[in-house]
Amino acid sequence: MATELQWLGHGSWLIQTNGTQIVLDPFLDDSPVAPVKSHQVQAQYVLVSHGHFDHIADAEKIAKANQATVISTYEICEWLAKRGVEKTHAMNIGGSYEFSFGRVKMTPAVHTSMLPDGSYGGVAAGFLLTLPEGKVYFACDTGLFLDMQLIGQEGLALAALPIGDNFTMGPEDALQAVKFLHPKMVVPVHANTWPLIAQDVQAWAERVYKETAVKAVVLEPGESLTLQ
Repeated sequence: MATELQWLGHGSWLIQTNGTQIVLDPFLDDSPVAPVKSHQVQAQYVLVSHGHFDHIADAEKIAKANQATVISTYEICEWLAKRGVEKTHAMNIGGSYEFSFGRVKMTPAVHTSMLPDGSYGGVAAGFLLTLPEGKVYFACDTGLFLDMQLIGQEGLALAALPIGDNFTMGPEDALQAVKFLHPKMVVPVHANTWPLIAQDVQAWAERVYKETAVKAVVLEPGESLTLQ
């Protein structure tokens, strides 16, 4: 069965692969763009890149409702465990682990991480997933960093990159990230959730087309793409 990735707006994704459903950075109930609410999401795993509200907001609810395992940094897993989440798998930057659906590697992200109640959230991270149809890199919230070249050496089927600017890479740096990563496909995310991070994603996709050999796929919240 092919892997399907549904963008839920902002930095949130629902990934269906190898008979497993995974939700990444669920920010749904209070998101102005999410097409679904947290109670509509079924998942066996929840991936959380860092502690900011717009990435962890619904992780606890989804994990408890589904008896899902949260995969995140040690600090976030400990915080969620104290809030009653029963299943967690703590990781840290550079580490990887083979789960039932595929291998997860935690990659660096140049960003901050503080939990909604002000607790220390450890470091921010991205995720490199090795799935049956190929490798998918979720940069999550980050600025541009040179080691993206090393991530690109993995041979990426897809990269999801923030382009909203202000809190993350903007369009120019995200374009350079594409050139570092050389994925087969790239999807722009973390833009147009609020006016502060408004961007012309179609114009950015056109630049990717003109300046690289990478296919840029622009999704609306709720739309999906398939890896085969």
